[in-house]
Amino acid sequence: MSAPRIITIPADDDGQRLDRWIKKNVPDLPYGLVQKLLRKGQIRVNGKRAKPDQKLIAGQELRLPAKDQASGQIANASAKPPVLSEKDRAFIRSLVIYEDNDVIALNKPHGLATQGGTNMTRHIDGMLDGLKNKDGVRPRLVHRLDKDTSGVLLLARSAQSAKALGHIFKGREAKKIYWALTLSVPEIYEGTVTAPLKKAGGTNKERMRIDDEEGKSAITDYKVIETANTEAAFITFWPRTGRTHQIRAHAEFMNCPILGDPKYKKRKTDHAHEVIDLSALNLAGRLHLHAYSLQCPHPSGKGADLNITAPMPDDLRKSWQEMGFDPDFDEDPFLDLS
Repeated sequence: MSAPRIITIPADDDGQRLDRWIKKNVPDLPYGLVQKLLRKGQIRVNGKRAKPDQKLIAGQELRLPAKDQASGQIANASAKPPVLSEKDRAFIRSLVIYEDNDVIALNKPHGLATQGGTNMTRHIDGMLDGLKNKDGVRPRLVHRLDKDTSGVLLLARSAQSAKALGHIFKGREAKKIYWALTLSVPEIYEGTVTAPLKKAGGTNKERMRIDDEEGKSAITDYKVIETANTEAAFITFWPRTGRTHQIRAHAEFMNCPILGDPKYKKRKTDHAHEVIDLSALNLAGRLHLHAYSLQCPHPSGKGADLNITAPMPDDLRKSWQEMGFDPDFDEDPFLDLS
């Protein structure tokens, strides 16, 4: 009979949930089977029966049963996940726009998911091994961007930094400014959208909808920077809350959907002449939404605050220029609201 596998929890994994740690670090052990083994007491921490939601402590010993002890149900738990290719290592490094001992910031490109999902094999989270520090510690995601949104994505260098940034984001101390091109121009050039959001459900499960009764609070400040007559606008958004698709749903709610948005593109019109056709212009074939900057306290609690900007990608620059807008605009339009 094979001996059980004993793993010592490393310092950087202190505070993580047991079931999530196993899912991440033992990828060949099915999640459903992990739950079954936990219920039967076959997974132990420091010799005691483990619970799925218990928080791990650095230095603890995690005991996983061997394959034959689990009646052949466990795949080889010692198997290692696929090695990151040199091409992907170079790619993830090329996205870095800021780094220090506590954080890394990437300029995430359009079309690349932050994390994996259904039929999603290539994503930022899957390439983070390429950003390990000299001690071999893998950085952690602390927030997300939609697959179709480009711009600033912040990573934590350690569990301690991730925890501190989690508090910063939860406490709404992070100021995230987004740039967008919208179809049509808002009636009011600056203001705040307060429209609660809820998952649409049904066949539109990936879409959010406005729901004043059951939706979660969603607040977005906005300001129009430039307009092209009434056909389009360059708008900056500051989401005060962090709901899924918040800016995209609120832009549609304002009757100014973001250009290139396949999900939130409805626009109410009263007359035929109000229909806007920009097909003659050489615009990027993508969502025109870019996470331009992120400002927040440094997770170390020392030194200056973080103030990171992500250069606009070339395809969006061309769209901005095609509309006659300034792609090098670099002011903070919400300075008076900070």
